[in-house]
Order: sequence, then structure tokens, then C-alpha cells
Amino acid sequence: MFRRPRRTVAAGQAPHLLVLGDSLAAGYGLPQDQGFVPQLQAALAARGRAVQVVNAGVSGDTTAGGLARLDWSLAERPQAAIVELGGNDGLRALPPAASRDNLAAILDRLKARNIPVLLAGMLAPPNLGAPYGREFAAVYSGLAREYPDTIFYPFFLDGVAGDAGLNQPDGIHPNAKGVAEIVRRILPAVESLLDRAAPPPDQ
Repeated sequence: MFRRPRRTVAAGQAPHLLVLGDSLAAGYGLPQDQGFVPQLQAALAARGRAVQVVNAGVSGDTTAGGLARLDWSLAERPQAAIVELGGNDGLRALPPAASRDNLAAILDRLKARNIPVLLAGMLAPPNLGAPYGREFAAVYSGLAREYPDTIFYPFFLDGVAGDAGLNQPDGIHPNAKGVAEIVRRILPAVESLLDRAAPPPDQ
């Protein structure tokens, strides 16, 4: 059973920013206040942006899982969304074409609701070989071209992947310092996304 997405601030007049993702969004292995969503919340607050960030991250989720629970997550009535999915597709060597179709369906549904989107890209594990890696990476760059209104952040783990000092012992999930680096790098793109968001309906 799905858990209701977790909010990091009390409900109010702030716009809702939905983070639809997997363990990287959910904050796997980290204290509750050190995951991506709370650190992003804090960084936005430090920039003077009152935003209600909604954690719709589910550890282990694939692009298919994200698509299956999208409508449920949209019950939070977000004004903007970050889509961070695909890492588990790559870890399981799922067909990139299927991942592309799932992500496209997510983008279509968000577009139909006039919800601006930041699409966070992912790279496949190198042990799957260069051809698979190229096909997998092309899913995200191709979607960025097909959906020009979407803000594209090419690699969610930019500056963190492969750095032992920024990752947990599994070498896959960032530690608190790694999350801070992710937030630092992605923050300008998130602010651009929020600039496109409509105000909440009750404003």
C-alpha cells in the first residue's frame, strides 16, 4: 500500500512542489531531516522561497511504479513537479524503450494539468556496457527534446556519483554530504521551475 507523500512544512499558502522519485528522493538510509526533500526545502527557505515540498519518493520504484502512482500523488495538488526516476530501471537492466514510454506518460499527464516539470536524468551502471549506457542516457536527452517546456537536469547525481566521501557504504545512495551537494547543484534549476509555477488556487 502506498504511503501518503510526506510534507516538510505545514499546509498553507505556499505552492506545492511534488518530488516524484525513488530512494534518491525518499532519503534512503538517512535521518529524516537529511534526505533530498528536507535539504531542498531548507535551501529554498534560505533563498527566501516558501515552498511546501511533497516527498513522493518510494525506495525501489521504477519508472513504471512512478507512473502507476502518479494520479494518487497528484491528489496533493502540486503547482510544480520534479521527476526523479529511472535509476532502478538501469540497475535492473530494464529495456530503455519501456523506461522512455513510462516517463513520457508521466510528462504527458503533468502537462495535461499545466504542471511545470523538472526532469532529472540518470545514467546506467557502467557494468551494463557502453551500448546500453548510451541507449539509457538517450532516453532523457530525447525526452528533453520532445518536451521543450520541461526543465532538464541531465544527471541527478552529478558531482556525487563515484565519490566515496559523498556516498553511503553501498556506493549507490548519497550520504547527507552528498545530498547537500546534489541540492547545491540542482537548486538553480529548481528555482527556474518554481518561477514557472502558478500560485496555489486559494491565493
